[in-house]
Amino acid sequence: MITKNTPLKDVLKLASPCQCNACNHGCKFGSGSLAEGDSKRMAEFLKISEEDLKKDFLEETELFNKKVFRPRLLRENGKVHGRCVFHSDKKGCTIHEAKPLECKTSIQCKDYGEELSVWFMVNHIVDAQEPESIRQYAQYIKTGGKVIPGAELENLVPDKDKLSKILSYEILK
Repeated sequence: MITKNTPLKDVLKLASPCQCNACNHGCKFGSGSLAEGDSKRMAEFLKISEEDLKKDFLEETELFNKKVFRPRLLRENGKVHGRCVFHSDKKGCTIHEAKPLECKTSIQCKDYGEELSVWFMVNHIVDAQEPESIRQYAQYIKTGGKVIPGAELENLVPDKDKLSKILSYEILK
């Protein structure tokens, strides 16, 4: 069972390298968010500076009120989605050895793939100290988003009064 507190090494074992069509499909329509240390590892793999990586290969986006980088999407015809800049139809992920943690944990061919995605989200994107992040996560849950054990709102913000004030917009920042 995958929980919020499942250690990274165990998550990576569960997400052992997969390059099946189901997992590569996501690379044709999006890319994974970078976690701490990803840009350094990617830049070293590509033998470029982190600044050049950001300038030439990454784009900034916002998830749960947090600005994050992800590999740039190659969009066509004004679409919001597109192929990851590092995805090749012939080779798959061209930076496979150094790809972002979210990409490593996005295994769609396993029955626990969604839990791995939620694990990444609650450990690397949702910020329990940021009220708007918690409100957006609450909306994600309210609209049917998957929750893994330990990632319930009450566990992220154990102070019931504080959680209530966050959700009712009494606490803004």
